[in-house]
Amino acid sequence: MKPKKVLVTGASIAGPALAYWLSRQGMDVTVVERAPAFRDGGQTVDVRGAGRVVVQRMGLEDRVRANTTNEQGIAFVDRSNRTKAFIAVDAFGGEGPVAELEILRGELAKLLIEHSQDRVDYRFGDSIATILDDGVQVHVGFEQGDEQVYDLVIVAEGIGSKTRKLIFGSEVERRPLDLYTAYFTVPRQPSDGQIMRWHNIPGGRCVCLRPDNLGTTRAFLSFQQAPSGYEKLNQAEQKALLKHLFADAGWETPRVLAALEGAPDLYLDAVGQVKMRHWSKGRIALVGDAAYCASPISGMGTSLGLCGAYVLAGELGRHIDHVQAFAEYEKLMRPYVDQAQSVPTFAPRLASPHSRWGIALGHAVLRLATAPGFKALFAKILSPKADAIRLPDYG
Repeated sequence: MKPKKVLVTGASIAGPALAYWLSRQGMDVTVVERAPAFRDGGQTVDVRGAGRVVVQRMGLEDRVRANTTNEQGIAFVDRSNRTKAFIAVDAFGGEGPVAELEILRGELAKLLIEHSQDRVDYRFGDSIATILDDGVQVHVGFEQGDEQVYDLVIVAEGIGSKTRKLIFGSEVERRPLDLYTAYFTVPRQPSDGQIMRWHNIPGGRCVCLRPDNLGTTRAFLSFQQAPSGYEKLNQAEQKALLKHLFADAGWETPRVLAALEGAPDLYLDAVGQVKMRHWSKGRIALVGDAAYCASPISGMGTSLGLCGAYVLAGELGRHIDHVQAFAEYEKLMRPYVDQAQSVPTFAPRLASPHSRWGIALGHAVLRLATAPGFKALFAKILSPKADAIRLPDYG
């Protein structure tokens, strides 16, 4: 028999998308999310390539477009805010470094939840404490105390998924990219406009300011360093660390660091990838970042999550045997994931050079990006391969 009762863990992007498609297959779906309530905001993500096709098939493209940040391009600026290089949003057909459909992660998640909540049970403020697959069903014990039995459990959590660890233990490999990133919201200033501004600082650091559609601005700070446990510090310690590392950064960084003190939404993590030999075990499977995080550097996280959810649900609807469905899901998605994860380890150094000379050279190269004779070459370099999969039509 086809599975009827499915538990999905994680209510960000892949989880609600998967829940929607599973419910379309006639399954009884519950989504459990550790956060006590829906988490709004977050950093800017893009919907591109095959991910955009999935959104179209969900009938959500117009709503996504209506909630985009309306970012018009990316300007690389110096300490005096002078633009040294600029790439417009339409420079590479809306699929370049800044995509045509840029949206806050929380805004996209909200659309996906709203689109599915009439047929999906969302359960916030809880998570899996114990899990046992007996070969016939999956027995789940929740942190809040109750127990339930499901035909399948799908883990759609983040790169550090705790549920994945319960099931797969040490089988997961995390490939570090020796980069830390921090995201938070700052008050909007007239200088922010609709252009993403990227400021490089010697030492492999950068500060970025991005517009949103909520009347505020999204700050992004990054610095190159091997994993050092900073993601495990409490927020007060993380804020002190960022203030120390960026004290000499110049440009609008003092304003950013001042806003950091009262920012309630700081998120700091080590950038990396998730690599696994298999994305399923028995009646349990992984999707999105929990299975194949490609890192923000790839520009492919959202597209991978949307496509993985669509394909996994489609194959579960197509096959009676969940084992065969999981195998076909991996067969279709694995080449797409491998290509998205083909980020060279030196990519952070290219994006944020360590010397003033390297920064100046990077700006000079970027000025050629949209020049006649160079545009086709840079399109291959700067545009993520977001359409490198043929999505089946599951009807």
